[in-house]
Amino acid sequence: MRQLAIPLALTLAIGGFVSPAQADKVTRTAECQGDWLPGTPTAGDVMRGEISLVGLPAYKLGKKINWGASPYRNRSWEYVFQSLRWMGTLVVEYENSGEEQYLERAKEIAKDWVANNKYGARGTKAYVWKDHPVSLRSQPLLCLSRHVKESWLKDSLATHARLLSDARLYKKGHNHGIDQDIALMGIGCRYGREDWANLASKRLTGTVKLDVDAQGALMEQAPRYAVYVYGRLQVAMTNMKSCGRKVPGAISSRAEALKDFIAHSTMPNGYMVPLGDGSAETEPKMETGTPKQEVKAYRAGYVFGRTAWGKPESAYYSIRFGPGMKYHGHEDHLGVTYYAQGRDILVDGGFHSYEQSSYRHWTLSPEAHNVPAVVGARFQPRTSSQLTKSSYGKDRQSFRVTDKAYGVSRTRSVLVNHGEDVMAVLDTAGGGKRVRNMWRFAPSFKLISNGGGKVVLGDGKFKVTLVQLSSSCDRVGGQKVERGGKLGWVSPTYLSKQPANVVVSPAAKSLLTVIVPGTDSPKVSCSGGKVTVEGVSFPSDLF
Repeated sequence: MRQLAIPLALTLAIGGFVSPAQADKVTRTAECQGDWLPGTPTAGDVMRGEISLVGLPAYKLGKKINWGASPYRNRSWEYVFQSLRWMGTLVVEYENSGEEQYLERAKEIAKDWVANNKYGARGTKAYVWKDHPVSLRSQPLLCLSRHVKESWLKDSLATHARLLSDARLYKKGHNHGIDQDIALMGIGCRYGREDWANLASKRLTGTVKLDVDAQGALMEQAPRYAVYVYGRLQVAMTNMKSCGRKVPGAISSRAEALKDFIAHSTMPNGYMVPLGDGSAETEPKMETGTPKQEVKAYRAGYVFGRTAWGKPESAYYSIRFGPGMKYHGHEDHLGVTYYAQGRDILVDGGFHSYEQSSYRHWTLSPEAHNVPAVVGARFQPRTSSQLTKSSYGKDRQSFRVTDKAYGVSRTRSVLVNHGEDVMAVLDTAGGGKRVRNMWRFAPSFKLISNGGGKVVLGDGKFKVTLVQLSSSCDRVGGQKVERGGKLGWVSPTYLSKQPANVVVSPAAKSLLTVIVPGTDSPKVSCSGGKVTVEGVSFPSDLF
């Protein structure tokens, strides 16, 4: 079973045997008994002085902690280390076991952190007081404050609250903003500061309206973050109620609408389609219900479609368009993915990490996605694209998307036929320009043959065929297949990099690409404006 590369829905980790007599001595608090703790490390790990964060090898803390440590030169590790959530596991273990050793070590760690990480002090790393570590760190410190009534802790939480309430540091319309509001409300309610709690409530409503649109689509351009946002909104609403506040309807309704978006962006194999900063290993692990429609176009820039719900062998596809790249998005507009017959067929380049490396920047680029390029024209980043035409049928759907990311119109039409699984894609450009496209296949597929405008790949007995035609129905030959090199890579999980076959077309005035899963010898014909694939016919313009 594939595992989640970076935890999204944080789960409570409680280790060891709990003695009822011991546990009854300690009051369990709402601040500690929540879902904010990571699955690793456990309280036992922390007590032994070894912590494993974001899936990287365990790091030896030692008795005296080096707060400037960055053993893997990894930003995610640094942020999680500075969040102190791993310290919070000790307080939770104390509440559940009654054993003072856990609370004493937690207090020792937190007090040492406060002493060595003063805000604005020389020697304090800048990232320690970035918005996300501040908001995430507030929860374990709040948890600790239920059992430690000392001024250094209360003063530190007040410093956190002042930063959380600073409009210049607020990440409006983003999951970080939601975490900032959760933290600020928690501190405000804990210490009776109505001004902090009021500000958090007011800001949260505005941020949710920007981050989740009226259709329920997450606007951060990576569907897997919808799971995180949904979970955090559940926490926010619970905390508002416990603070004696009414949950605004805009928050509850959009949180509910997120469930449909998560369902639509989850493939038949149970994993979310890895678009934007999204791992191919992300399982929602939440109850979404079954949407009424098999196909849904979201104004935020997604088309998701499938043959049927509840069937692992169902075909599934995604198409990208919409606002220009931002937040967790990639330059994947007009890109498609395709899943059929229980297999990944066309895949995205994936998400490697947030490290500022040349490979990370490549994963963001058009070259890491199944997109058309206009030959001889320069790509213009962050260009928006539009869905201009669509046709919905039970067994077949067609969509047309277009933009001017190369200065002239770039248009892609996509047809997906169900039953007899076929995907057909027509690419053209304006101004007499030629187009070239790329097709990244799942890493398990190996090249079997390439010639005459037909490329066959296979994984054991399973085969998939790509055929390319011109608008005049002639075969277009000269495809290049690259595995590794500059283009042939995919990152299905955090910090992974695997070779995958990428088919690069020749340049042409128009390219009609036909993908036929399950065979190495499909019957493909084209004449009189009609294409026939394995007995399935459709117009050559796909509408």
